Amino acid sequence: MRNISLPIVFIAAAVVLSSCLSSSKPATGAAVDMWSVYNQTFRNAKYVDLSHTISPQIPVWEGFGPPVFGPAMNPLTSKPYNYATEGFESTRIILSSEQLGTHIDAPAHWAPEYPAVDEIPPTFVIRPLVVISIASKAGQNPNYHLRVDDITEWELKNGKIPEGSVVFVRSDWSQTWPAAALARQRYFPGVTLDALKLLHQERKILLHGHEPFDTDSTPGMDAESWLMHNGYAQLEVLANLDKIPEKGALVIIGFPKFQGGTGSYARVIAVCPPEWRYGVSIDEVKESPLPKSDKKLMWDFNLGVRVRK
Repeated sequence: MRNISLPIVFIAAAVVLSSCLSSSKPATGAAVDMWSVYNQTFRNAKYVDLSHTISPQIPVWEGFGPPVFGPAMNPLTSKPYNYATEGFESTRIILSSEQLGTHIDAPAHWAPEYPAVDEIPPTFVIRPLVVISIASKAGQNPNYHLRVDDITEWELKNGKIPEGSVVFVRSDWSQTWPAAALARQRYFPGVTLDALKLLHQERKILLHGHEPFDTDSTPGMDAESWLMHNGYAQLEVLANLDKIPEKGALVIIGFPKFQGGTGSYARVIAVCPPEWRYGVSIDEVKESPLPKSDKKLMWDFNLGVRVRK
């Protein structure tokens, strides 16, 4: 749990696997040139991060408590590792649960007979992405939940939801993140059980994702309970769903494999068409070497985390 940037490793692997989704099919017996697919499709795509940064200040359900950051200690000196003495620094991070910040719920979260996070297959890594917005309705009713009618309306405009796709429900709930009040809300935008049954049983999607901490606000959390007890995973606490198209993008999902984990911190990236107005392309960012900053990363004891000063 010491390194919360671990999911980035999975992103690199996902780009290689992404060629499998190419719409162009090679002639019978011909090899698929994955490098060509990357250069033709992903090289100029726009990438949008849909994940929140984990910090001591993020809102967390009170049953878990906030994460705690601190300098990693040298056991020989009982002092923090230091750039000046050891030549490096490290961070000791205590995360109260695997389900805080942007994360994936494995079915074992509620149902131990179903897979834990390390048992989720690698095929989850990249899929077609559908975004259904209930933002305007949630603006009028903070407890509005996605309904079958909302799905029907989306399909009338965009066509049938693809089998095996990922469906994100945009509510704009995350617009005030990281306000502490988000963790205390009893009512929030969610997804109805009927909508989930349509998506999974009839459209046969892979999984869905949403912005709040939970799937629904019913007393028994009926929708989330049904998901977990029927072997479906889900993504929670997503960000920037207002920055991605409602159809035509892909989603890359990366997360660590904690043995027996009922969930895991996730790095979720939308891969959008090159002409999309949000996100960055490979040519627009400095990647290797990564850019040097004029400000140094230093420990802030008031914030309980390293910041640039």
